[in-house]
Amino acid sequence: MTTKAINKHVFMKQHWSNQDKQNAEVVLDFVQLLMNNHDLDLIEKKYASSQYIQHNRNIGDGITGLVQYFRSLSKQFPEFSYDVKNIMVDGDLVTLHSHATVKKAHRGNDRKGFNIVDTWRIEEGELVEHWDSIQPLDNVMRFYYWITGGKIRNQNGVFKVN
Repeated sequence: MTTKAINKHVFMKQHWSNQDKQNAEVVLDFVQLLMNNHDLDLIEKKYASSQYIQHNRNIGDGITGLVQYFRSLSKQFPEFSYDVKNIMVDGDLVTLHSHATVKKAHRGNDRKGFNIVDTWRIEEGELVEHWDSIQPLDNVMRFYYWITGGKIRNQNGVFKVN
């Protein structure tokens, strides 16, 4: 499944350093592959050596845990997509504010899907840590999130910085 590619240049700010731009590109490329293209084999291959620490307690640690989670999610919701609305960079931290939807027909409808804020820490061009905050926007997604959000699959904590 391929969706429209993220236009990285729309999000780049003139005041950002070259390092800020590189960090933003690392995250945007990763998000495109994972959340829009659902190219999980490439994610596994490209990021296999990453020391990826996951702070979303519903996702297992490392790239393996992330890929397992998204394999299940993309089977259940093959039209899942992630529309980046804004990006902020502060040194080694890159934050995306996005609208995720599970049905193609819901794309662009801010009353459907999820409001998501994701933050990644980048170290030497590598994704090393991830936090997120997810707000379901409609009753169906609130219920889905409520019934699926209870199992803790890593011990990294949601507020810890490694």
